[in-house]
Amino acid sequence: MAEDKVIIFDTTLRDGEQSAGAGMTVDEKFQIAMQLDRLGVDVIEAGFAASSPGDFEAVSRIGSEVRRPIIASLSRANPNDVDRAAEALKGAARPRIHVFLSSSDNHLLHQMRKNHEEVLGMAVESVARAKRYCPDVEFSPMDASRSGQEFLYRIVEAVIKAGATTVNIPDSVGYAIPEQFAELIRGIFNNVPNIDKAVVSVHCHNDLGLAVANSLAAVRAGARQVEGCINGLGERAGNAALEEIIMGLHTRKDLFGVTTNIDTTQIVPTSRLVSETFGFPVQYNKAIVGMNAFRHASGIHQDAVLKERTTFEIMDPESVGWRGNSLVLGKLSGRAGLRARLEQLGYKLSQEELTLVFQSFKSLADKKREVTDMDLEMLMAEERRVTDTGGYRLDLVQVHTGTSEIPTATVRLITPEGTAVSGAATGNGPVDAVCKGVANLVGVEPALDEYIVHSVTGGLDAVGHVTFRLSHNGRLYVGRGADTDILVASAKAYLNALNRLLAAEGAPQQATATT
Repeated sequence: MAEDKVIIFDTTLRDGEQSAGAGMTVDEKFQIAMQLDRLGVDVIEAGFAASSPGDFEAVSRIGSEVRRPIIASLSRANPNDVDRAAEALKGAARPRIHVFLSSSDNHLLHQMRKNHEEVLGMAVESVARAKRYCPDVEFSPMDASRSGQEFLYRIVEAVIKAGATTVNIPDSVGYAIPEQFAELIRGIFNNVPNIDKAVVSVHCHNDLGLAVANSLAAVRAGARQVEGCINGLGERAGNAALEEIIMGLHTRKDLFGVTTNIDTTQIVPTSRLVSETFGFPVQYNKAIVGMNAFRHASGIHQDAVLKERTTFEIMDPESVGWRGNSLVLGKLSGRAGLRARLEQLGYKLSQEELTLVFQSFKSLADKKREVTDMDLEMLMAEERRVTDTGGYRLDLVQVHTGTSEIPTATVRLITPEGTAVSGAATGNGPVDAVCKGVANLVGVEPALDEYIVHSVTGGLDAVGHVTFRLSHNGRLYVGRGADTDILVASAKAYLNALNRLLAAEGAPQQATATT
């Protein structure tokens, strides 16, 4: 008997990027796509090709280079969107066009201003157009959970006749309750005559905190594709957290009786990469991937777990990718030890790359007694940021500050041409002074939207991670940096954001070398 599998559809790169304050480069999207491939997701929604040149490029590159999973592009129900999605997916081994259109009376009245027949015609025409390009077509009636059931049945039946191979039932505003949502899915199976010709999918939002519960209820009712984002990212309160859905299905096989293609040991590395790239820390008590998810503070719990892990742990931490630190790295560790640990963490480095990383590792090891796995992952992220963005590089930061002093920062940068430029600036605090010093040398000072600091590990020698969100000419630029010195981390993050701005908008002026 064939296994009953649930298809895992990841939309971190599309819906996840719609999180307020998010912003990724094409290279960053590609890195996440590669990790999602290692995780084993079945479908990667790489973007919304018609929405911007950047999304088009991301869909095209991921489709051309990530070959195992299905690569999908979102598309509104109009000819231009469908054509752009098809064009972006030309190089994909397994392309999918994902067409969506509102179906609830609320949306039709207030947003679409169309009647049922007009919307039905648009849906059928768009699916048929997508089908001419691609055999794999998904259709989503947006706001399905608030749609009239009879019209929902009609539109689902019609798009399947037009060629849709997957019909996705979204709870677009997180309105559903698990029992109600399961009944909606059962109603589709019972009232759509050709439903056996398509996979039924669900896409749940978390406005009431029920996205995962609704998704799992839908699986119990027969849905066999689940959509969501790593760490529960997405519009407003986010989407269903894929890691929670996956482990819910895995841990409670007795109840669900289904399997997935997921390598669960890649969950935590994927979560960390997404968190670091988006600049959104994972809450400590977040299920599966939070820092406290497998920590026991109560003496009663600790005593029980030491005697038998399963007394208070329903999952093995290592099964989702949490690793111990049995191999401790420090300033006496050599290249072989570093390479071995990085390979265990999933990084494959060339000899040249190892040489560069080893230099940064030794510098970090001089500042910290022990270098943990999380430190190494942050180190690799820092190296990737420098390589990906190019532009200016931070060479020196010195800050003078105190209760009776005006904070003053001296900054030296290396220009893209390899020339050293330096200058000083004052501010209303040390971070402000550092940022002004960097901005003066680069020649642009965008508005600050958000400044976030968090530690990567515990202890006074912890690596600090800084995220800047800057706005300029109506666009958002996100920069990240890490260092044991939070002022240096701030300078790196601010410069990272400015390099992205310059790459997108061009340099306003050339900085002057002062040697």
